[in-house]
Amino acid sequence: MLSSSHLDFQSPGSPLPKNGASITLPPSHSHFPLLFHLALAKTLKRDVKALNEIKASLGWRVVYAWVGDDPCGDGDHPPWSGVTCSTVGDYRVVTELEVYAVSIVGPFPTAVTNLLDLTRLDLHNNKLTGPIPPQIGRLKRLKILNLRWNKLQDVIPPEIGELKSLTHLRNPKELAILPELRYLYLHENRFSGRIPAELGTLKNLRHLDVGNNHLVGTIRELIRLDGCFPALRNLYLNDNYLTGGVPAQLSNLTSLEILHLSHNRMTGIIPVGLAHMPRLTYLYLDHNNFNGRIPDAFYKHPYLKELYIEGNAFKPGVNPIGLHKVLEVSDTEFVV
Repeated sequence: MLSSSHLDFQSPGSPLPKNGASITLPPSHSHFPLLFHLALAKTLKRDVKALNEIKASLGWRVVYAWVGDDPCGDGDHPPWSGVTCSTVGDYRVVTELEVYAVSIVGPFPTAVTNLLDLTRLDLHNNKLTGPIPPQIGRLKRLKILNLRWNKLQDVIPPEIGELKSLTHLRNPKELAILPELRYLYLHENRFSGRIPAELGTLKNLRHLDVGNNHLVGTIRELIRLDGCFPALRNLYLNDNYLTGGVPAQLSNLTSLEILHLSHNRMTGIIPVGLAHMPRLTYLYLDHNNFNGRIPDAFYKHPYLKELYIEGNAFKPGVNPIGLHKVLEVSDTEFVV
C-alpha cells in the first residue's frame, strides 16, 4: 500500500533527468525543491540492506511489486509499494513499512528490526508464524505496530516494553510502561497464558482486543488492581478459554461500552451491577455456561442495544435484546 506520504519523482511522461540535471515544472509544483532534494539524497545503506533482506525472504507477491535495489526509489524506479521514506540530513530513511494481506508465509522477518527509523509497521493479515523476535525492542521510534490476523505464537517478548514511542499496539508484561497506549489489538493469533493484570494500569487504554487466541484465566484476575482500566471503552475477550464468572467488580469500569465474552468457558450468574454501567451498549454472553436469570435492570438500560445470550443455561424466559448482527469494528476507529 502506498500512503499519501509517498513521493513520485516523475511528472507524467517526463522521467526525472539523472545526474542532478535541471528540470522545469509548472507553477503547481511549488514543492518541487523539497522533492528534488529527496530524490537526490541517498538512501541509508542500513535500510537498503534490511529491505533487500526482507525482499529475499518474502513471497513472490511482494517481490513482484518491489522493483530495483533502492526501496526509496531512484531515477529509474519509484519507491517500493508499502515503503515510505523521509529525508534525515543528507540521507533518506525508511519510516513506514506496510505489507499486509499478501499471504506472507514464514517467521517474522527479523531484518525489519534493523529499520531503526520506523514509526509504523503493519504486517497484518498474513501467515506469519513463530514468536515476535526480541529485537523488536530496537525500534525506539515505532508508534504503530499492527500484526493482527497472523499465526504468531509463544509469549509476548518483554522487549516490547522498550518501545516508548508506541501509541497503537496491534500486536504484542512490560506493556504497563507505555503510558500513551490507547489501542491494544492482539486479535486472532495463537497467544497463550493469562492476560496480564498490569494492562489495567494503562490510564489511556480505550480498546483491548485479545479475542480469538488461546488465553486462559478469569476476569477477576484481569481486573484485580484497584482503579484499573479507567478509560476502557471496548473489551474483547471472546473465543478463548476463560473460566470463572463475571465479577461484580467489573461494573467499576464505568466507561465500558462493549463487553464481548462470547465463546469461552465461563460460568455463574450475571451480576445486576453490570446493568448499572452507564455507557454499556453491547453485551455478548453467548456460548458459555452461564445460568440463572438476566436481571430485569438490563432490559431497562437506556443505551443497551445488543444482548446475546444463546448457548448458555439460563432459565426459561430469558430473552435477548436487539437485532443479532456480527459486531465489526473498522480500522477507521483506530485513527489517532
